[in-house]
Amino acid sequence: MAGTAIIGTVVLSSLLAPLFGLPAPNASVDTMRMAPPGTLFLLGADEQGRDILSRLVWGGRISLLVGTAPTVIAALVGLLIGLPAAYAGGMLDLVAMRVMDILFAFPMVLLAVAVAGVLGPGIINQVVAIAVVLIPYTTRVVRNVVVAERQREYVEAARAQGANARRIIGRHLLPNVLGPLIVYSSSMLGLMIVAGSGLSFLGLGVQPPTPDWGTMVASGKNVLQVAPHVAAIPGLVIMTVAVAFNYIGDGFRDAMMVR
Repeated sequence: MAGTAIIGTVVLSSLLAPLFGLPAPNASVDTMRMAPPGTLFLLGADEQGRDILSRLVWGGRISLLVGTAPTVIAALVGLLIGLPAAYAGGMLDLVAMRVMDILFAFPMVLLAVAVAGVLGPGIINQVVAIAVVLIPYTTRVVRNVVVAERQREYVEAARAQGANARRIIGRHLLPNVLGPLIVYSSSMLGLMIVAGSGLSFLGLGVQPPTPDWGTMVASGKNVLQVAPHVAAIPGLVIMTVAVAFNYIGDGFRDAMMVR
């Protein structure tokens, strides 16, 4: 419930940003450069005199998109690869899993940086890079569940009644795969938020002056000694949202994986 409340607040704030009457996220006030929190701006101003609260609210749209979109894409691709490969077995399963093993061989962050570096900066390329990193994990989750379920009695009964592979996969296996996949994907959302912000921090994601939590931390590191709040506040937001998504993942696990 705590995680849902936090994420709900962040999502609503980002969607309703135009209604709050905040300054434009890229509007700067020269006299407010690096102003501390509690002055004219509630959370202070950055090194260019821009309202940090406004940039956090508007930047939440991109940061949440970069975290959730790759997770959804990776879950769908994991289903498309893992379900038929695990049910069919044999060479199809062997080839699919060896390809996933190749991706597993690279550290997650390093692979995301490499893919984003090849594709170039931009929000679409950022989403693709993070999705590529997550696909082997979701595929492995789907595959392990299907391998465990395909020998169960209800699958054998459906096969004995003449059901074809498409019906068995879609009608019987898919519902049993969705629970563990949703639990796993929801628990990975926090990590994907951090990964997306990390790519933006390295200059491989959304480009300035577009507000994004990762770019806000990156710009704030240059004035860390004189105005630590410029980097600390967006960093705390990233951490809080990541922890909240982990709480939601725990809730899904308790609700959907009852034994």
